[in-house]
Amino acid sequence: MSKSPNIFTELHSENQFVTEFSNGISLYLKREDLLHPEVSGNKFRKLKYNIARALEQKQKTLLTFGGAFSNHIAATAAAGELFGLKTIGIIRGEELGRNLQNTLAQNPTLKYANSCGMQFKFVSRADYREKETKAFEQRLKDEFGEFYLVPEGGTNELAVKGCQEILTENDRQFDFIAASVGTGGTLAGLINASGINQEILGFPALKGDFLSKEIEKYSFKENWTLKLDYHFGGYAKVNSELINFINNFKKKYKIQLDPIYTGKLVFGIFDLIKAGYFPSGSKILAIHTGGLQGIQGMNTFLKKKKLPLITF
Repeated sequence: MSKSPNIFTELHSENQFVTEFSNGISLYLKREDLLHPEVSGNKFRKLKYNIARALEQKQKTLLTFGGAFSNHIAATAAAGELFGLKTIGIIRGEELGRNLQNTLAQNPTLKYANSCGMQFKFVSRADYREKETKAFEQRLKDEFGEFYLVPEGGTNELAVKGCQEILTENDRQFDFIAASVGTGGTLAGLINASGINQEILGFPALKGDFLSKEIEKYSFKENWTLKLDYHFGGYAKVNSELINFINNFKKKYKIQLDPIYTGKLVFGIFDLIKAGYFPSGSKILAIHTGGLQGIQGMNTFLKKKKLPLITF
């Protein structure tokens, strides 16, 4: 893959009409997943200004954190290769490093990141929980030398700045903006960029209400709500109902959703429409944040559990 310094030029994704419901509610998807073939969706937005800062500082290495099937790990590895930057991934789960070739053979995310040149350091879950401490960062610098640190999931002030660019003036026509929530940076950006009469809905992929405090670190408005009932048991948890919804959605609307984020988001929107949450005639814009690279790994898990596979 050749270097492409223009990857983060100003781009705007298209809004795709999905359907209109019987009560006049219309649903559109902003196709952030189509921004770039490797660095897609909200990861494109989050990395844009962070990589610019790293280059300004003349850094040669990006270091970040993630799980074994992390969209952020894959996107950072791809962006690093595009910009000629070395990348290091601190991966949760030291057992994955005991036989790297076996891990890469079974894990398409890490295999892809490795093909982009990412170097891995696998750490225990206990050590991983210390990743935000100064002591842990210093140990990494002692081992790897200087680097530009990108947080887990990519969320920091520069990431939120990038995510604010998801919405354009043309999007002021929508009454509701909806997005899945991982670390909160994307939703914070959407909140900051939203119009005064718009309501922002976040659909956390993780169980619990702790994300509110994370979002409040970066957002300065109060026109947002988290919908906490659509995590399907927690991060990366799925069931047959969700998988069947994703497959039926693709068959009917020709749009691929992922099971970690956008599948739960759109499932939640449909469920809320059915429950009468939205006023008649509402216009909803849901943000398709990408994440499709994780489907192959999820299907491996589903096959072992003898659950339906995601059509991909």
